[in-house]
Amino acid sequence: MAEPTVIDVLAPPNIHLGPLLVAAPAITASFGGAWAVGLVAALPVIAQTAIGLLRDPDEMLSSNHQAQIVALMLVGTCLVIFCVLRMRRAKELAQVRYVSEAAERVVLPPLPRQLGPLHVASLYLAAEAEAQIGGDLYAAARTTSGTRLMVGDVRDKGMTAVNDAALLLGAFRVAAHRQASLGELVAYLDRSVCWDLLEPGETSCYGETFITATILDILDGDGRVEMVCCGHPPPVVLLNGRPTTMEALHPAPPLGLGELAHPRYHVDSFQFEPGDLLLLYTDGVTEARDSTGTFYPLTERITGWTENDSDASVGRFRRDLLLHVGGHLNDDAAMIVIERPATPRA
Repeated sequence: MAEPTVIDVLAPPNIHLGPLLVAAPAITASFGGAWAVGLVAALPVIAQTAIGLLRDPDEMLSSNHQAQIVALMLVGTCLVIFCVLRMRRAKELAQVRYVSEAAERVVLPPLPRQLGPLHVASLYLAAEAEAQIGGDLYAAARTTSGTRLMVGDVRDKGMTAVNDAALLLGAFRVAAHRQASLGELVAYLDRSVCWDLLEPGETSCYGETFITATILDILDGDGRVEMVCCGHPPPVVLLNGRPTTMEALHPAPPLGLGELAHPRYHVDSFQFEPGDLLLLYTDGVTEARDSTGTFYPLTERITGWTENDSDASVGRFRRDLLLHVGGHLNDDAAMIVIERPATPRA
């Protein structure tokens, strides 16, 4: 600030560099507090007054010089107001992030690293810039014979999707230990979703919202996995870098629409042997697009991946997916990697 002041004093009378003094408070407003901006904004006014006195005391009375001083005062005031609003916005944003993180821990806590003999790693990537949780969901529960897992995706968006996801997660946590068979569990979840999503005043429970999901029983005693797929992308088993998609032979309708089709929930099964990795995911993964509009080819991208560790696989998958989309997702994406170790870890 001293340089423009000295140059303006020494410059010819027809050259005025005083307006450059506004640069200092303008820069300060981008990172400083309101008091700091106010202090720095006062300095150009003082400097402009000094310039007028040093160059020609009569110039202080000129309309041009007085207009420059008033302009500096107005700009400084605007910068202080801007700084106050910026700090208020930053505080609100911090509160939103805090509430979002708290909601995530309550509604969608990370899956346990160990579920019986299984090692589990999970990943959730929210599309909303300030959100940590959206409409994708997952949950797990131990039973007497193995591990029950669910991964799903609410059709809706925003806070409505968060609410619907919380309702389904609550129903799963209540019933996963009580329902004897996988088909009974899915029927219970379908009824819960149907009635939970019923809008006040509606006489029918069939609205526009539904939830796709895959529910699995991973048995401890052998390598068999039982599965009911309700309109959700199929799991993938990765063995020695070779992915195999486990398509459902008897797919069911999404949760919340079951009564429309009166389904009999057929349970499919496939093998999940020691040394394999089981990948569960939402369509936010396979429908993620790159800059040319190309979908993320999951099985193609993971072909040749020889990691047999769930944590390492999730980390590599996260980097690869974000690289494909250029760092920003247009839809929430969730991934669960389950490892059935060939030998117990120490």
